[in-house]
Amino acid sequence: MITILAGCSAVVAAGLLARSEYERKHFVTDHYRVQSLKIPEAFDGYRMVFLADLHNNSFGSGNGQLLDAIRELRPDSIMVGGDMVVAKGLRSLKVPLSLMEALSADYPVYYGLGNHERRMDRERDVYGNQYDVYMGALKKMGVHIMRDRWEYISRGGQRIRVTGLDLDRRFYQKIGKRPMSQSDLAKLLGPGKCPEYHILLAHSPLYFKEYVQWGADLVLAGHFHGGTIRLPGLGGVMTPNYMFFPEYDRGFYQEGESAMVLSAGLGTHSINIRLNNPSQLILIELRRQHGTGSKTESI
Repeated sequence: MITILAGCSAVVAAGLLARSEYERKHFVTDHYRVQSLKIPEAFDGYRMVFLADLHNNSFGSGNGQLLDAIRELRPDSIMVGGDMVVAKGLRSLKVPLSLMEALSADYPVYYGLGNHERRMDRERDVYGNQYDVYMGALKKMGVHIMRDRWEYISRGGQRIRVTGLDLDRRFYQKIGKRPMSQSDLAKLLGPGKCPEYHILLAHSPLYFKEYVQWGADLVLAGHFHGGTIRLPGLGGVMTPNYMFFPEYDRGFYQEGESAMVLSAGLGTHSINIRLNNPSQLILIELRRQHGTGSKTESI
């Protein structure tokens, strides 16, 4: 009996590992429609591809599969939610730079930083000038580096606002949630409430309510990798910073008139597991809401 159980366990474990490897190397494409009264008429139908947490992963040679899928979506711009690199000792920058070069040749790219990009800058005793090399190459490509700054996107005489938030390391602490005040956000970004529709690239979704209070209409986040393993009815099990069954893990969330689209990411790093949680490419379509209220839906 013990031998039979051991054999069955080995078969199940092998099957789960095979499934995990498949989900790490294959992505799904999810579409979200975000509707708001604040979205101008000129941006009705505006399409954004949202990428996060690539972590040096590659889908086909030169990320050809990913690039082909993005081009088929016909986006107006690319939004990047951070952690396209892996900051776990010195790693090559070739994969993310190659992808950004291909994308920036065809689309405006707005790049928000994650904790891995920030670590390259902070721990220069480990990474040397790697951060400067990476950011310098992105700037030469024309990528908009959104490190605690904002820009307008103009179209048809109207505009929306995009802001990138670079959170301090204390907000990425292992286990638990450090309080964030509105003054923390104001010191980094200034006032958030504005007449324009306001998109915030904020790598961590943990502070969604604080982002909304600050003035974000749409938050684009990642970091949690979809919860690593997803259980039916329970959602994601664990985040990279060891939070179990987090409130936010993958998909879209509504908070009053504001919304968050949370990417499950395109790669992994230290915990190289995905189960019932495939890598994710996201298309977001902005639509002007007619009537009352705002909403986000999967389509």
